[in-house]
Amino acid sequence: MPAPKVAVLFGFGINCDHETAAVFNLVGGDAERIHVNHFVSGNRVLDDFEILAVPGGFSFGDHLGSGRLMGNRMRFALREQLHAFVAAGKPIIGICNGFQVLVKTGLLPGPGTQDPLPDFVQRASLTLNDSGRYEDRWVTLEFDDKSPCIWTKGIQRIDCPVRHGEGKFVMPSSTDFDALAANHQLTVRYVDPKLPIGEGISDQPLPFPLSPNGSMRNIAGICDATGLVFGLMPHPEAVYAKWLHPDHTRKTAPGPLTSDTLGEWEGEGLQMFRNAVQYVISKR
Repeated sequence: MPAPKVAVLFGFGINCDHETAAVFNLVGGDAERIHVNHFVSGNRVLDDFEILAVPGGFSFGDHLGSGRLMGNRMRFALREQLHAFVAAGKPIIGICNGFQVLVKTGLLPGPGTQDPLPDFVQRASLTLNDSGRYEDRWVTLEFDDKSPCIWTKGIQRIDCPVRHGEGKFVMPSSTDFDALAANHQLTVRYVDPKLPIGEGISDQPLPFPLSPNGSMRNIAGICDATGLVFGLMPHPEAVYAKWLHPDHTRKTAPGPLTSDTLGEWEGEGLQMFRNAVQYVISKR
């Protein structure tokens, strides 16, 4: 059986494409870095791929807001291809700047459960961190085990680095958050690592730096109603191995809870990409 083909976008300031492609290849994918202009021009088509990844970086220099220009480029030039991609049941992930892009395209959080396919209406945004500066630090994340997100199945809690200046997730009203919470689309939250696993998720604002940006309801990432489209501000590709964790030299760096790993060296972040690859294989 051929490995699932993964399109990893690059160009215009995206700078995490090599490592994003590498982690998909580690877990059985066949990742290819493709400049977004190749899809725009028609030299390549999304239909040839089974997974789409929009990596982190500084697309178009974030000059008009993080992810804004890349989001518009995708929303208007790739609208039909993206709609068909999700309608075909193919997963999409956006990491950091990629999450900002997916939010600006309207792919996240999406229109809701009644008609979950993309309508490309922007319903949320990611704005300046409450600290007023770029944050580069490690955080602890906890996942909603009832979320439909195919990317996060079986993941309870991980440590992960963040590297962003505009990571505060906002929506117009509290009822918008209530609707996402009811659908379990608030997939991943910042939590206090001192709390027991399973008890960390809270709507009450966490203090800095537990929440590095002041995101509403401590949101670190969300999915759409289909569970196929997922975005998060932290970088799971940056903790694919235990030796990347700050506790590695203390020999206390955590690893994944699953037995389906590449070895003792595997870090917590790799399972997210393995989930997507295995999902695609299961649907063939």
